[in-house]
Amino acid sequence: MEKINIGGQAVIEGVMMRAPRSVAIAVRRPSGEIVIKKEEVIPLSERFPLVKLPIMRGAVALFASLIIGIKALNFSANEAMVEEEGPEKEELSSWAMAGTMAVAFGFGILLFFILPLYLTKLLVPIIGSSNIVFNLVDGVIRVAVFLLYIWAISRMKDIQRVFQYHGAEHKSIFAFEAGEALSVDTVRKYSCLHPRCGTSFLLIVMLVSIGIFSLIPKLWPFYMKAGSRIVLLPLIAGVSYELLKWSAKNDHSRLVKLVIAPGLALQRLTTREPDDGQIEVAIRSMEEALTVNAGYKDDRLVI
Repeated sequence: MEKINIGGQAVIEGVMMRAPRSVAIAVRRPSGEIVIKKEEVIPLSERFPLVKLPIMRGAVALFASLIIGIKALNFSANEAMVEEEGPEKEELSSWAMAGTMAVAFGFGILLFFILPLYLTKLLVPIIGSSNIVFNLVDGVIRVAVFLLYIWAISRMKDIQRVFQYHGAEHKSIFAFEAGEALSVDTVRKYSCLHPRCGTSFLLIVMLVSIGIFSLIPKLWPFYMKAGSRIVLLPLIAGVSYELLKWSAKNDHSRLVKLVIAPGLALQRLTTREPDDGQIEVAIRSMEEALTVNAGYKDDRLVI
């Protein structure tokens, strides 16, 4: 069988796995039962050939991943709160979850793009008016804020459980890529750090943004610079996607290993060693995704 790339995402008390033509979510309820949600997904590239173009495919992949991720979080949040199946079961509505994610996305824009720009503007009397220096300082502050944010949330108990499922996701993917039978014992021996992780992707986004934002004219007023950062996000995502795709295909190279090292180091904050039950959930999610995928063969990168 040709190589099938599979990616995933840790959710609340579970794991979402995504194959080229399928998505499966496995969540463990408080009762110990593992519940599954799975569906076939038709790649956008089959309906819209332009999506296959470099750069554009990365921006579209990011947008599609956000939608799938929100749905997976909504499902996991509802199932993780279930004590007993029955008519009294309360669910978070899709609108409530979408609203929460919209607020979180807006907060992320303010925290990682607008705040660093504002702080750098305040430092102009110290750093001077050089456009290169301005964007370097802006980029350093952005990366620092990002790392501080990741470190801060990694200290939260509930988030640490999500990070354990994140580790289980990576281990399961490694075992699948190695052609191993998917069992708790075989999966456990693999690393929690995977080069195609979304954490690494976000770090690449932070670094790529330094170069792209340097193209913004330094004479533009603050509101135009801030707005341009939002407008340029699809381009940044597209370029970052291509870099991640390239590194995944050339991870045997010493240069690539050096390039991806910071992303792997960052994953030490966003992953934890999972227990056997969490690995079991990740395996179930992958098996269901592969079953729905029905042997479809593709070498696409899935984030």
